[in-house]
Amino acid sequence: MRTLARFVTSAHKYIIIAWIAIFIVMAVFAIKLPGLLEGDGFEIDGEHAAVMDIVSNTFDMPAETMFLVFEDISDDTIQSTLHDIEKLDVTSEIASPLDNNTQYKKGVSYALLHFDNDATNMSDIVTDIRAAIGDVKGITLTGASAISKDINTASQRDLMTAEAIGLPIAIIILLFAFGTVVASFVPLIIGIVTVVTSFGVLTILGGKMDLSIFVLNIIPMLGLALSIDFALLFISRYREERKKSKMQEAISTTIRTAGRSVIFSAFCVFIGLGAMMLIRVDIFQNISIGGMIVVGMAVLSSITLLPSVLIALGDRIDKWQLLKPKAKGADNWRKFAQRVIKRPVTITIIAFILLGIAMIPVKNMEMTIPTIDSLPKSYDTRQAFELMDDTFGLGDQSSVYVIAERANGWEDTEGLQAMKELEEQLSKDSLVDKVTTIFTASDIDSVEQWEQALLVPEMATGLTPLAETFIKDKQLMIPVTLGAAGDSDTAQQWARDWSEKETAWNLSIGGQPKFNQEIFDEIWDKIGYVLIVILVSTFFILMLAFRSILIPIKAILMNIVGLSATFGILVYIFQYGHFGIEPGTIALIIPVIVFSLVFGLSMDYEVFLISRMQEEYANTFDNDRATVEGLATTSKIITSAALIMIVLTGAFAFTDVMPVKQIGVGIAIAVAIDATIIRLLLVPSLMKLFGKWNWWLPFRKGPYKAGNWH
Repeated sequence: MRTLARFVTSAHKYIIIAWIAIFIVMAVFAIKLPGLLEGDGFEIDGEHAAVMDIVSNTFDMPAETMFLVFEDISDDTIQSTLHDIEKLDVTSEIASPLDNNTQYKKGVSYALLHFDNDATNMSDIVTDIRAAIGDVKGITLTGASAISKDINTASQRDLMTAEAIGLPIAIIILLFAFGTVVASFVPLIIGIVTVVTSFGVLTILGGKMDLSIFVLNIIPMLGLALSIDFALLFISRYREERKKSKMQEAISTTIRTAGRSVIFSAFCVFIGLGAMMLIRVDIFQNISIGGMIVVGMAVLSSITLLPSVLIALGDRIDKWQLLKPKAKGADNWRKFAQRVIKRPVTITIIAFILLGIAMIPVKNMEMTIPTIDSLPKSYDTRQAFELMDDTFGLGDQSSVYVIAERANGWEDTEGLQAMKELEEQLSKDSLVDKVTTIFTASDIDSVEQWEQALLVPEMATGLTPLAETFIKDKQLMIPVTLGAAGDSDTAQQWARDWSEKETAWNLSIGGQPKFNQEIFDEIWDKIGYVLIVILVSTFFILMLAFRSILIPIKAILMNIVGLSATFGILVYIFQYGHFGIEPGTIALIIPVIVFSLVFGLSMDYEVFLISRMQEEYANTFDNDRATVEGLATTSKIITSAALIMIVLTGAFAFTDVMPVKQIGVGIAIAVAIDATIIRLLLVPSLMKLFGKWNWWLPFRKGPYKAGNWH
């Protein structure tokens, strides 16, 4: 850190110039990022994806299907609309409701728009189809790509809404924290530089990987909050050092102390984000990579650009003072800390009771993969999808594709008998409503009748193409309709059971039930490893940082308790339906993302607080004094930093995309619990109760070692 401090103080002008150049270049790339975002990120390279590739590429089934929903529209208008879409030459096939009365009911009808693998840029196709439809009321395009495009649009709007709410309040908090306009705007500038450069890097990576639309909200949320937090800590320590030393020395000391705290706390956040890489679902990979980029940029800008800007500003950092610092501010916090450590047992019990009450709803948490409910109800895309679903009951069933392989193919007598046997096994399953094979599609009941029919030229003309629809060399495709929704536990268990079923035909399953099952299984199978990586890594980082065993153990346990309380409150708000929120479910990604992010973020405050306690203890070897002084000197910073984090993440409570709303609210609640109940009450109480054992480390030499404490 001393080398870094010497470099920054001697080359601050060149550092600022370099950052300006980087910012301009990355801003050019960052503008292009929204256009690269597509899909919700719930993608996994598993059996489902492999089967759907076979279904699309080998059996020429549509790679994607969208719906054109008509409500109280005349047949002539339906026909002319579909004709206009057909002229675009973007669909592989259009199934009109005029040709199939099952697609018409109670004044509502829908057309199926099929697309093959050549339709790569579905976002542009959605735009073209909507332009062809025009503004005709009662005609709406819906389906996966249309929903994704609208969620992207809603996400961009949500980002602007959250920034419009959060940034002005953050500036006000910074004004109260620093008292001067210049000092208050510096952290904001650092935050903007961090987010823009991170977006630029993500844009460059976007050409090599698929990026989820949720990245657009989560990365600025994390980047602004972290950068401003780091800057708040850094500037506060710098102003403290500036009172007793010259500017260059003050900057150097701040880099060695606050800069060290920033790096350690960033490591904790980095670990939480990096651990998500273990879950092979695109959205976790996206947030992990994007988060690590923005954390890296936040640290880099905080320990290079920020001190360089402070040197360039000099005493102008205190220009345009609006609020005078309270002389007794630290004394008030000191008195508060002294009152806390006088009643450590009582305060600890009360704190755990409050957190325990908040945890109660966790036992009822219901998690689902976010789908159409991610989109605000105001969007026509969602309204049309729900209208179609309610009218035709599409959600009561789900489709799966069974791919079976046989070494000798399926068209000889033994192969046909094997096919019939598989069909019968599937049909006997209580959850199966319909099985489609060459036999059911042709109304032929037996292998013998099929073979005899092929001997008749007139019948063979129709049966041969039918066989080619279901059989390709050694592979057989069997579409199956289940009598359960694709996101239901029963449908997922069916997909799991049939994938694991031992047969002579090497069965593979695809379809929504299999997709949901793979996502759930991947998360549950890997979440234990994610937790182990986060907990063990955090323990060793904090142990090295504070040369203690008890401090990291306490920090980890308190974080777990605080996060459990957070999830309980989330269930109370979003699942039970309170504070104007309609009852629903918790998005499957929320517990993993909130835990991984907040576990690292909350360590910021732990590092900030305990670092000052450690400094004081190293000088006095008085645990009580170190606890009081650490709390007195950092409480204002921690409270301000927490408020900024709460404001910048909590502002997403006023947005419309539900998973993003839940993530923002979850982080805000977790930080609020951490900065109040845990950081201001539990930490000093437990520090008091454990006394000198807080600083114990086995086999330690020097004044800290057991039996040689002052």
